[in-house]
Amino acid sequence: MNSADLGRRVGVPSTALFTDQYELTMVQAALKAGTADRRSVFEAFTRRLPEGRRYGVVAGIGRVLDAVENFRFDDEMLTFLRDRNIVDGPTLAWLADYRFSGDIWGYPEGEVYFPGSPILRVEGSFAECVLLETVILSILNHDSAVAAAASRMSAAAGGRRLIEMGARRTHELSAVASARAAYIGGFDATSDLAAGFRYNIPTIGTSAHAFTLLHDSERDAFRAQVDSLGRKTTLLVDTYDVAEAVRTAVEFAGTELGAVRIDSGDLLLLAHRVRQQLDELGATGAKIVVTSDLDEYAIASLAVAPVDAYGVGTQLVTGSGQPTCSMVYKLVARASSADPAEPLRPVAKKSLGAKSSMGGRKWAARRLDENGVAEAEVVGTGPVPDGLADRQLLVELVRGGEVIARESLDTARERHIAARRGLPMSAIQLSKGEPVILTEFV
Repeated sequence: MNSADLGRRVGVPSTALFTDQYELTMVQAALKAGTADRRSVFEAFTRRLPEGRRYGVVAGIGRVLDAVENFRFDDEMLTFLRDRNIVDGPTLAWLADYRFSGDIWGYPEGEVYFPGSPILRVEGSFAECVLLETVILSILNHDSAVAAAASRMSAAAGGRRLIEMGARRTHELSAVASARAAYIGGFDATSDLAAGFRYNIPTIGTSAHAFTLLHDSERDAFRAQVDSLGRKTTLLVDTYDVAEAVRTAVEFAGTELGAVRIDSGDLLLLAHRVRQQLDELGATGAKIVVTSDLDEYAIASLAVAPVDAYGVGTQLVTGSGQPTCSMVYKLVARASSADPAEPLRPVAKKSLGAKSSMGGRKWAARRLDENGVAEAEVVGTGPVPDGLADRQLLVELVRGGEVIARESLDTARERHIAARRGLPMSAIQLSKGEPVILTEFV
């Protein structure tokens, strides 16, 4: 079952009002002026990476496709727009029949990107394309920020398991999107059941401190958990005395104990002590899971600790200090009519400072060095050079309004791992720096 079927099964609402009012007022004015149907090309891109980041991660493409499919104005929405006098009668009639009928190309989910990368290209009439601006940006900016943080944490973890557990630290719908983006970026599981249900992400979870405090003693709590969940369960050992808790855990679960979780204190010191204690008690196969407001730097600092898995919450779902990617959605080319034979001409904002952009319908390719490592992101509007023809990054996602490129999250996740491996080694350094490869405009 693909993500669209899952989305419909759980009742995904229309996305038509996930937009800004000026999108609709622009449509009204363009309809009146007779320019609404001019063939247009919009592109989503970022002028710069978040400060100190060396690469970005494309996430949210699957959710964008769902949003485009579900962008419909129902009677209740149209009544709201009419009662608020947001748009006029002819515009309401046009919105009532709205269905995106254009084409969308984009970087496949999980791919990496750099400043100027044309991450998404939306083609159709001006009116039908401009309406999608806000919902596309809200998805891509959020999901790509979380995926980039997840990727950095995954690199720092060095192959150890990562568990997303940030649902209680963000909006309930953002939590589901965050779990999805984190999985693409390299996380292995989530604590959020809605994310597991909607996107088939592995879920995990056992107990919190409240469960221990509920019982008359830690022994009673551990006995209850093992009786219910079995010896392979994960026991939380830092409610009272860690050493005593580990002894009790092995007493009730035996050497088959699955794991212990440490959620406070000096994690580096405690992990070493707990590992030694578990081994001395014969529970050599028991894993150690650490939580406690981790980020990529804390994970990296625990590289020498005998830790088997990390649980990450707040820092992950907030992008580890970079909650947005500052992507924009700009008109880059347009024709003078709806005629397919009418040539497109480049258009671009020509403002002072950092907000200017490059006009024209773009392609993008990644040039590799003699060792097969990425050395440049090449972006152009003319013919694609022969040496880059087979390295193009944009793929067709929507044709004539129909989604044609759905894929599993596992495919996106594997793509990201491969894309990150194809970057120079300095890409995974946690120290602040410039983009690991430059963008060349040709």
